[in-house]
Amino acid sequence: MREHGSYSNYRLTVRLELANTPGIFAKMNALLDEERANLVAVDLVSATKTTMVRDVTFDVQNEAHGEQVLARLGALPDVTVLSASDRIFLLHLGGKIQVKSKFPISTRHVLSMVYTPGVGRVSQAIAKDKSKVFTFTSKNNSVAVVSDGSAVLGLGNLGPEAALPVMEGKVMLFKELADVNAWPICLSTQEPDEIVRIVQGIAPSFGGINLEDISSPRCFEIEQKLKQSLDIPVMHDDQHGTAVVLLAALTNALRVMGRSLEQVRIVVNGLGAAGTACCRILLAAGATHLLGCDKEGIVLYGEAEQLRACRTDLRTCLTREQPRGTLRDALKGADVFIGLSVGNVVTAADLDLMVPDRVVFALANPDPEVPPEVGLSHSRIFATGRSDYPNQINNALAFPGIFRGALDVQASQINEAMKLAAAQAIAQVIPEETLSEDYIIPSVFDKEVVPRVARAVAAAARASGVARRRTKTDDSSVLE
Repeated sequence: MREHGSYSNYRLTVRLELANTPGIFAKMNALLDEERANLVAVDLVSATKTTMVRDVTFDVQNEAHGEQVLARLGALPDVTVLSASDRIFLLHLGGKIQVKSKFPISTRHVLSMVYTPGVGRVSQAIAKDKSKVFTFTSKNNSVAVVSDGSAVLGLGNLGPEAALPVMEGKVMLFKELADVNAWPICLSTQEPDEIVRIVQGIAPSFGGINLEDISSPRCFEIEQKLKQSLDIPVMHDDQHGTAVVLLAALTNALRVMGRSLEQVRIVVNGLGAAGTACCRILLAAGATHLLGCDKEGIVLYGEAEQLRACRTDLRTCLTREQPRGTLRDALKGADVFIGLSVGNVVTAADLDLMVPDRVVFALANPDPEVPPEVGLSHSRIFATGRSDYPNQINNALAFPGIFRGALDVQASQINEAMKLAAAQAIAQVIPEETLSEDYIIPSVFDKEVVPRVARAVAAAARASGVARRRTKTDDSSVLE
């Protein structure tokens, strides 16, 4: 099997009917090699004296490349393309999630208890004491994943239908990583007040609300209004999930470097949803030298105490009409660069304006602010949002454990203390002796991450007074 690079996100399985004569398969193989399509597997489906049907699986670079390879295969003499399937689309057939009962309704007696008339007693008990809804319904372990489709991944405003497969994927991560039952809710409106009203209307069914792929600046208003009006945790993951994981990674990067957050000069480029949230958590964690840049240039600056005082809404500190210089100006003498903007906006020469021992987090996807080969060669520690390089800053390290911990104590909100605790817990998953330039953040598959984050978040919720459930035995009285 030849290797022409990793194209695993564009893997095709093609069913071909080949003439059963010598040399036909070799011609097909030569074509794939010429096209630099990585052959993965060949399976025989059927054979006769005159024909052979084979399933041929290979990786291509992108959709256009796949179409080109299929066209060339179909043009080969004595070769017929019977069908072609993309494994990503196959995984999404019929959706990726389903609802399952906790136990079967096997008898009329069971039916009478789970539904009418037995369920009426439970409804009456909840009507008398609404807090019992956490004990006797799925609310205690349910999160609504809400999107309006206005900022789907890095693809833009694709609408709610196109957002649904992404939200289903998020739901899978909740369940697989933290055993949280999440539900994709894609809305047919992008008007902030209407989104707020809809989420307020469905909130009684859920123990938490995860806002996802809602464009900036609308996401700030929506989250703020929901946090003010609901008594369950609300978190816009594109903001705070990114911020928590970034702080964890930077904490460990600075441990490797032997520096503290208070000592280093930090430049954040891109002040949208994720960028402002990252600035806020860095200030909350103790950063004292921070410059924020957007397309206008340096628009977030000032004394640390001044910035820290307005961190609940950093937009009030932005001076877009009076920038204090360019991104290049900001990078002069900086220790840390954090990119949350667009690809390829920082060059090797720009990085050389920073201190020699520099930390570079280029998190734009799929193309980072700094080309990876440049970032790796021009920084001591380099991180991206991509999975094909070390040090991936991935939201999936944060949101499952954060909501797990919040649900475990029936928290009324996710506050700053809980997010800081989550970041510290993620950082501490990596033992001091194994930290290195290429290992500052754990894998999303590390089974220590979610339990540690959940415990830290639950403890912070209790300490900050937003936990309604102190211990696992708090609900025992409802049966008395």
